[in-house]
Amino acid sequence: MRLKLWQIDAFAKQPLEGNPAAVVPLESWLDAGLMQKIACENNLAETAFFVKREPGRYDLRWFTPVSEVELCGHATLASAWLVFEKLEADLETVSFTTRSGDLMVARGAGGRHTMSLPSDNTMPFEGPADFAAAIGAALGVEPPRELFRARYLMGVWDDAKTVRALQGCGGIASVLRPIDYWGFVATAKGDESYDFVSRFFAPDKGVPEDPVTGSAHCILTPFWAKRLAKKTMRARQVSPRGGDLTCTDEGARVALTGSCALYLTGEIAV
Repeated sequence: MRLKLWQIDAFAKQPLEGNPAAVVPLESWLDAGLMQKIACENNLAETAFFVKREPGRYDLRWFTPVSEVELCGHATLASAWLVFEKLEADLETVSFTTRSGDLMVARGAGGRHTMSLPSDNTMPFEGPADFAAAIGAALGVEPPRELFRARYLMGVWDDAKTVRALQGCGGIASVLRPIDYWGFVATAKGDESYDFVSRFFAPDKGVPEDPVTGSAHCILTPFWAKRLAKKTMRARQVSPRGGDLTCTDEGARVALTGSCALYLTGEIAV
């Protein structure tokens, strides 16, 4: 069996930045075990597989190297780019049915497409008294000033320089496991003309650091919108590759806008 594959850098102005996603269009669903093996072989944060239902509407699933996930923003944006550029060039919007509901992506000027994702609101994390200190020690920095819980655990630092200086995921996985979390968002108020900056770590999902994380911005957008009293914000995920997002708080939804760049096309033989 031979399958077409595109590797697309999402939230990137050019190849070799942003977050790479493999996108594999299918005629019908493969066995989940085979899709997981393909994702492991690709060894990217996510591999997206989709099946066309009707014009402009697709079923979409995402796999990390070790498991299927409930939501992935950058691979959704990459999938929409492929539909707009290669599969249905006359579309202005595309809809994906996923484990997180229907996700819509609208074509934008200059290739900056906008996707609508469900908001993920935070609540204060009431953990052990020394938990923030444990996070700081795991990441090799001072403890976060605040901790919040949502889909992922989120730590807030006072200074963007601290978030920028993080040297990978460190020992964060061992700190998260006892509280049944696998993803950690590090964030601070922005610098260099950005409203906020962030990093994202998910080592137990085979993603030590995700370069640019759409699902994390489902948490970050409503959080910073409230804190900064701004509806639309300019964000930077300050991973080594890095990526820019325009984030808009729309209440129950967030709108994330960014560009994509094609890195490669290929064919899978399995």
